[in-house]
Amino acid sequence: QVQLRESGPGLVKPSQTLSLTCTVSGASITTNFLYWSWIRQSPGKGIQWIGYITYSGSTDYSPSLKSRASISRDTSKDQLTLQLTSVTPEDTAIYYCARDPTGGWAWDLWGQGTQVTVSS
Repeated sequence: QVQLRESGPGLVKPSQTLSLTCTVSGASITTNFLYWSWIRQSPGKGIQWIGYITYSGSTDYSPSLKSRASISRDTSKDQLTLQLTSVTPEDTAIYYCARDPTGGWAWDLWGQGTQVTVSS
């Protein structure tokens, strides 16, 4: 069974870099034609798509986060990573990784989510 699981520090100080890992089990992240997204949820902003990395390694990001977000992968470990620089308390949210099987903005599998709080 395919599973996604997010991990990383739950507390990050303002101005520092948020770093999260999504470990995929039961499937290869290089399988055609999958897209892998990072998405976050907060009371103030609701659901926000952050960006994706495709089966071939291409990336794209939300315009509002493009300057600060970076998504990468380790294909040997089937792991996805998210880095978000220069964080502020507005970046406090639950962060999810999710699979889109076609690139059609419909995610059929999600991780459980991980809470990240930005605070000094």
